[in-house]
Amino acid sequence: MNSNKIIPTEIETACIKALKHYPELDDVHIKFVFSDNIRKSVMQAQPLVASMFGLKKKRSYLIKMSKCFVLKGKKIFLTELPEDVLVGWIGHELGHVMDYRTKNDLEMIIFGVLYLTSKQFIISAERAADTYAVNHGLGEYILKTKNFILHEAGMSKRYIKKMERLYLPPEEIIELMAKKEEA
Repeated sequence: MNSNKIIPTEIETACIKALKHYPELDDVHIKFVFSDNIRKSVMQAQPLVASMFGLKKKRSYLIKMSKCFVLKGKKIFLTELPEDVLVGWIGHELGHVMDYRTKNDLEMIIFGVLYLTSKQFIISAERAADTYAVNHGLGEYILKTKNFILHEAGMSKRYIKKMERLYLPPEEIIELMAKKEEA
């Protein structure tokens, strides 16, 4: 693995599996970190502010991941998730990085403001990340992650409703996968 990727050893295998689907990110600096304070999320991708003002090719990114969360009423560590689910979740976050790389600094600032203020924009951004992941060959992993969250994890009804509202539904993922195979 390139020295421009900083990955905790506990999730290295899953991160490398997901990253292999994004050869465009080989030269991009990405730091994966566990965090105790991600608001309303399990994972979150963002550009490092210090790298924002310069060439977008030189931007660095941070993928923050909750160390643990509650499943079926029990606290569980992210590292206890099935590997394919973790690969899908990381693949989705890398989809955000792909999306961010298309934007200049001003567009990224606007993106941030709209993400904080517009539910419709959040839906668009989350679906774009899913689409990047599927188009990069991670469709099966994304489906496993969705299935896990919606049917197996015992997440709160509120979180499941949020997932259904914001992200691509499994049917659309399957449709995208079929279109990719036809191409």
